[in-house]
Amino acid sequence: MADWAPVVVGVVLFVLLSPGLLFELPGMQRHVEFGSQRTNGKAIAVHSVIFFAIFTIIILALNLHIYTG
Repeated sequence: MADWAPVVVGVVLFVLLSPGLLFELPGMQRHVEFGSQRTNGKAIAVHSVIFFAIFTIIILALNLHIYTG
């Protein structure tokens, strides 16, 4: 039985936390921009740290598992 939780959580968080898709922190002209479809290096770094923190909390601290088969 394979544990699909890391894959599912990773894909969902990747889509939601893509810089410029829903929001961009920090933005090009403001601290937070919504739906700008642009990005910069600082935003990529911040979104990567947020992704890692949320992913770690969900997978390790909440002990989430999704089994198939």
